[in-house]
Amino acid sequence: MRKFIQSFVYAWNGIRHGILAERHVKFHLAAAILVISAGGITGLSQYEWFIVILLISGMLALELMNSAIERVVDLITDKQHLLAKQAKDLAAGAVLIFAIASAIIGLLLFFPKWFN
Repeated sequence: MRKFIQSFVYAWNGIRHGILAERHVKFHLAAAILVISAGGITGLSQYEWFIVILLISGMLALELMNSAIERVVDLITDKQHLLAKQAKDLAAGAVLIFAIASAIIGLLLFFPKWFN
């Protein structure tokens, strides 16, 4: 049980570090607060809240993974290397794809409620 609890402590430390040290995590948290506020004002259904929470948590999780990949690459080499650049670019690309998809889904959820 002790190791199980310790794993949550490590995970929380990672989340806390991401919030404190990563500007993109801060940006996505601010966006999440805006979306949650808009959802409260708009009156989303339970199903729509499920989608919003899934997108927000996925975005934050991907951003933390991107930061972890960047740190591991930086730990392995401080030199410019094509594979290091590609690893960082691939991770950033994954974040961008999810961010664009999340924005599109958000528009599809909110616009009909706002403009009908």
